[in-house]
Amino acid sequence: MNRIILIGNGFDLAHGLPTRYEDFINWYWEKRVNSFTGNLTPISEDCLCSIRMTSNNPNRCWNVFAFTLPRYINKPSGKEVIDSIASDSESFEFSLSPFFKNICTSIETKGWVDIEKEYYDLLRNAIINPDNCNYTILEINEQLHYIQELLAQYFSSITIDDITNNEKMQHHIYGEIRKDDISISKLKVYYDYIDYLIQQDDVYQQLLYRYGYEDHHRYFMTEDIKQLRKRFSNSSEIEEIYLKDLIFPENIMLLNFNYTEVADKYGELKVASINHIHGDLNNPDSIIFGYGDELDEDYKDFLKQSNNECLRNIKSIKYLESGKYRNLLQFIESAPYQVYIMGHSCGNSDRTLLNTLFEHKNCVSIKPYYYQKDDGSDNYLEIAQNICRNFTDMKLMRDRVVNKMFCEPLPQYIK
Repeated sequence: MNRIILIGNGFDLAHGLPTRYEDFINWYWEKRVNSFTGNLTPISEDCLCSIRMTSNNPNRCWNVFAFTLPRYINKPSGKEVIDSIASDSESFEFSLSPFFKNICTSIETKGWVDIEKEYYDLLRNAIINPDNCNYTILEINEQLHYIQELLAQYFSSITIDDITNNEKMQHHIYGEIRKDDISISKLKVYYDYIDYLIQQDDVYQQLLYRYGYEDHHRYFMTEDIKQLRKRFSNSSEIEEIYLKDLIFPENIMLLNFNYTEVADKYGELKVASINHIHGDLNNPDSIIFGYGDELDEDYKDFLKQSNNECLRNIKSIKYLESGKYRNLLQFIESAPYQVYIMGHSCGNSDRTLLNTLFEHKNCVSIKPYYYQKDDGSDNYLEIAQNICRNFTDMKLMRDRVVNKMFCEPLPQYIK
């Protein structure tokens, strides 16, 4: 039996990194304001935001404007400077692309944003209601690509050298398989796995070796199993009494949806492998940023379009550009597996991949690690609701998702 760890942005946040989209947007505004220095024209623009000085503006160019800003005492943030510019319609013409406007509005009203979903909503509208659009598919594709490049720059600027492994996180990733985590319909699979481990001494010894157990520990644990086999006739009796803390997965895949390498710090044991399913910062061309929901009712309309721009940023197509998705398929076909969710929202932007994992015949359980707030409330129900949307079989969902009473909060970085 194996285990897949779904690693999303909440995993990086749990290690104290500023990786929210809001952090990224604030960095973007700082970058824009810094670009004013040296700009000898009255125009500052990219495909996301255009700012022009009007004839009423006393500054001749952005370089002059930059020198009017406080530099040391009470220096404003980039966001504060941009907000001031946007509110001064006499001196500036300020405009956002429809895509970027939706992103900023979501942050301001909800405190968070799903950029990939905002992209998909605009793309869907452009395909279904093209006459009511003030943008083209090509434009939002170019803007998404530009945001992807900026994200790579931003995440590359975040230092992870000082990040150390969280011992509790390490324990959860490599911890024992609990019977209470296994779906009712897959308990036989669980007991079959115990039989497989204890029927031959070398199988269990090899597993313990891959987990880093010392020689003498492996010897005594294997000797204990020999005696257990003599005393008990079936694996369920052995498990209930002795082995419940000693049954480990054979292989663990850290399925990293993030672009950072924080998850790599937990991949030292021989039993683990890392799959950067959406690419990594060491190879910016490998980054996958887009949307992946083939279960959406409107997706068929996408496929009917002769314009390939409609499918340029669909994840399930982008997966074909590398072997990472194929490696994942080989892993889930090889043996039964648990799914642990650590920091992944399970939103619709990854729905195609998650549906493949969650409804696969080899999936034995889905265990979300939830975020617990300071006031004691948590987001378990929200994650469960999102997981539900990735299923087409609700009966199967209720069997496979681990009850909250057996789940735990995701360990957090303590300053």
